Amino acid sequence: MLRVRDLVRPGLEPVTLGIAQGECVALVGPSGSGKSLLLRAIADLDPNQGEVSLGDTRREDMPAPQWRRRVAYVPAESGWWADDTGAHFPERERTVALLARMGLAETILASPVARLSTGERQRLALVRALLVEPEVLLLDEPTSGLDQAAAGHVETILRECLDRDAAILMVTHDPEQAERLARRQLTIEGGRIRDGEGAAPEGASQ
Repeated sequence: MLRVRDLVRPGLEPVTLGIAQGECVALVGPSGSGKSLLLRAIADLDPNQGEVSLGDTRREDMPAPQWRRRVAYVPAESGWWADDTGAHFPERERTVALLARMGLAETILASPVARLSTGERQRLALVRALLVEPEVLLLDEPTSGLDQAAAGHVETILRECLDRDAAILMVTHDPEQAERLARRQLTIEGGRIRDGEGAAPEGASQ
């Protein structure tokens, strides 16, 4: 279980929440409300304070790269450290299998990153995260640049992750997607988190 207690950073009021194994939680709210800030804080990519743990292991008790393999953050627009797409995917066989399930051909690995569409980069970033088999996925609008068919491929794979007991915290502006995938919904406004009915989530700071 991912546990967050009194997590705070500039632009974000103290957040307390828990996400169980096999649970998807949808995070919704207007632009600039703090959704991406929360995901980045949990991933420890920006300075923050508070308690974050995975199971019985506190975030500060493991090296940052190990934490980010177990708790993988996939932003709406991921960074790429090489011009060649294939350079980001050393495990060719597993990569190709996931690409096919995402509706992508193996030949995409020979394309320069600069020539990829937004939707192709989104799916490739998710493949990159899934290859390390994280216990938690922090997803920022994972299907925003995709057509209905491609989004369906992604949602199918995310359901399989949930079936394998991964936990997902997902930012989405699509209420139907939240309904399809999420067990519960949290709303964030002005950096303060609320559940879908407007009450603070159980265990949250008031």
